[in-house]
Amino acid sequence: MSGNSFGHLFRISTFGESHGGAVGVVVDGCPPGIEIAESDIQVELDRRKPGQSELTTPRKEEDTISILSGIFEGRTTGTPILLLAKNKDVRSEDYNDLKALYRPSHADFTYQAKYGRRDWRGSGRASARETLARVAAGAIAKKYLKEQLGISVLSYVEQVGDIKAVINPQTVRIESIESNAVRCPDLSCATKMIDLIKEVQSDGDSIGGVIRGVVLGAPKGLGAPVFDKLHADLGKAMLSINAAKGFDIGSGFDSVHLRGSQHNDPFELNDSGEAHPRTNNAGGVLGGISSGELITFRVAFKPVATISKEQDTVSTSGKPVKLSAAGRHDPCVLPRAVPIVDAMAALVLMDHYLRHKAQNL
Repeated sequence: MSGNSFGHLFRISTFGESHGGAVGVVVDGCPPGIEIAESDIQVELDRRKPGQSELTTPRKEEDTISILSGIFEGRTTGTPILLLAKNKDVRSEDYNDLKALYRPSHADFTYQAKYGRRDWRGSGRASARETLARVAAGAIAKKYLKEQLGISVLSYVEQVGDIKAVINPQTVRIESIESNAVRCPDLSCATKMIDLIKEVQSDGDSIGGVIRGVVLGAPKGLGAPVFDKLHADLGKAMLSINAAKGFDIGSGFDSVHLRGSQHNDPFELNDSGEAHPRTNNAGGVLGGISSGELITFRVAFKPVATISKEQDTVSTSGKPVKLSAAGRHDPCVLPRAVPIVDAMAALVLMDHYLRHKAQNL
């Protein structure tokens, strides 16, 4: 397997490079009859596209999506859907000095080791530009989950550097997430985060943080035992995103500080006489299968590898070099990564819903 496809019944295959002609995705296994227009997809891509604020790369790409197959008279046909966005603002000359260098903490070194060659123009498939395809496919999944099943998928920036917002994920709505450039629903924290990102940017550096993912309205029963646990697939999806370095669900790594009596979620009866957990340290997943509670997880993102601050590296011929990278790069990936986290979560849930439905006819 080449590693360019994701999912089982709802399966996507992405293609294209940062400085190639276009980036796109084939979506296979999409149910027929879903009402989809290019505008439904474009609204998600506009949240991810570069140049949308002073906190992102100045590269100007409209990321205009075209639907080339799989949709007729405004509805999916059940056949493969091809989505394509052409690259417009390509400046490959910005990378001429990187042809024979390895950027620290970048994929240059490992791509060369694996393939014996690499696309040095914006790092090819290792570029976050590939995530455009994921967001385009995820828009279809998000629409189906929301309109057909009442499942809402959203995420927001919870932390940048040492600045952390304390937010109840149960009450977060898209309007508060989109109210500021950093996509943190806590406006006071958002202002501090923005100031920190600008400070780091002016120093030629970058900074990381944490995105919180939330799924509201997920039914019981999604997921599978052992190798296809719902949270395992969510973890794989999130860790496949550029710059993602960590994933946890529910109380996650914080649970190591608790005892079982503190961490367990006691069951009780709701007003309808049905059992449900009183608390949700499990994050909405028990034994790898959704419990019907709020699904909540975190994704940690490292600082962007390519920075203009001078660093030590070596050339491909083995000579020590001082590198101050040119090009156009985000000082912090988190604001643009929010719709990517949304998309990957929606793709996992869509796939598991179809698998659950196929098993339980």
